[in-house]
Amino acid sequence: MSASKVYFTDFHTQAYGDGLPTKLKKLLRKAGIGQLDMEGKFVAIKMHFGELGNVSFLRPNYARAVVDVVKELGGKPFLTDCNTMYPGSRKNALEHLECAWQNGFTPLTVGCPLMIGDGLKGTDDVLVPVQGGEYVKEAKIGRAIMDADVFISLTHFKGHEMTGFGGAIKNIGMGCGSRAGKCEQHNNGQPQIDPELCRGCRRCQRECANEGLVFDEAARKMTVDLDHCVGCGRCLGSCNFDAISFASSNAVKVLNCRMAEYTKAVVDGRPQFHISLVVDVSPNCDCHGENDVPILPNLGMFASFDALALDQACVDACLAAAPMPGSQLAKNLASPDFHDHHDHFTNSTPESEWRSCLEHAEKIGVGSREYELIEL
Repeated sequence: MSASKVYFTDFHTQAYGDGLPTKLKKLLRKAGIGQLDMEGKFVAIKMHFGELGNVSFLRPNYARAVVDVVKELGGKPFLTDCNTMYPGSRKNALEHLECAWQNGFTPLTVGCPLMIGDGLKGTDDVLVPVQGGEYVKEAKIGRAIMDADVFISLTHFKGHEMTGFGGAIKNIGMGCGSRAGKCEQHNNGQPQIDPELCRGCRRCQRECANEGLVFDEAARKMTVDLDHCVGCGRCLGSCNFDAISFASSNAVKVLNCRMAEYTKAVVDGRPQFHISLVVDVSPNCDCHGENDVPILPNLGMFASFDALALDQACVDACLAAAPMPGSQLAKNLASPDFHDHHDHFTNSTPESEWRSCLEHAEKIGVGSREYELIEL
C-alpha cells in the first residue's frame, strides 16, 4: 500500500490573528475534506464527550469547527458516541447526553444535534461483517453510526492505561461499538490480583460494572469473580499498587486486534475523514472521571483520509517529544530502579502495549502505516 498523506499544523497563533478553531478549519480544507460528497448527506462525527470530572477531553469549540466545515459542504452533521460498559455518567443515552451537556456539548454550542449511536440502553446496534477479520467476524456497531452516509472521526490523542494511547483507531473501533460490542472487544482475558500487593482500598471495585470483583472482608483483600468478570481491564487502570495483572499474557494484544477489526467494520468502503488533536495528553483515557498532568506537550492538529496513517503520525510526533516535567511519565523515568523502554507510552504505563494494534490494522487493510507528513 502506498504512503498516505497526513496534514499537520501546530497550536501556535498570532496575536489578533485567527484562533485555533479557525486554524483547524483551514487544516481540514487543505487536507481535502471537500473531496467528500456531503451534499444532503447525513454525516456522523464520532468523538468522545468526556466523563464528568475529566477536563482533558476536546473542547466543544473544535467540534463546532468541524461541524461548520461539514455544513459549508452541504452535509447534515451530528455528533455521536456510543454508551459505555462501565459505571460512570455515559452508560445510557439519557445520562450520556446529560454528561455531554454538562461538558459543554449542546446543539447551541456545536451547531448540530447530538445522538447516542447505540440508542437508549446501548442495545441498538447492527452486525457489520469484518472482511479479513481474524478475531471478529461480525462487529456490533451503533446503528446511527452505520446509518450515516459519511463518517468523520474527531479524536483527542492521549495516553491509555491498557492500549498505550487512545487515537483514531480506539475512538472508532472501541467508541463505535455498542455496549455488547465493547464487551466483545474487552473479553480477551481475566485479571488476577496479588494478595501481597493488594491494599484493600476497594478503588478497583468502584470501576467494575459487572460484579466481577468481590471484597473479602475477613482478609481485607479484593478477589476476582470469574463468573461475572468480562475482562474489561478497568480495574487494572485504577490500581495504584500494581496488584492487578491479566492472567492471559496476550490479553492486551487481543484487545488491540479486535479494536482494529471493529475499526475496519466502521470505515470499510465508506466516505471517511479523520482528525486527531495531540493536546492535553493525559496518561489515561478520557473515560476516567479525572485527568492527570499531561505526559507530553501540546503538539498539534493532524488530519487524513487514513485513520491508521493518522495514528502512526501522531505516535511518531509523540515519541519525538520531550516528557512534561512532573508528569507520570517523567516521574517514572526519574525513578532509580525504573526500566526505560525508550517508548513514552510504555514508560508512562508499563502494563500497556500499542504496537500490535497498528500492525494488525495494517495487516487487515484498515490503511497504511507509511505516510507523507505535509506541514501547513
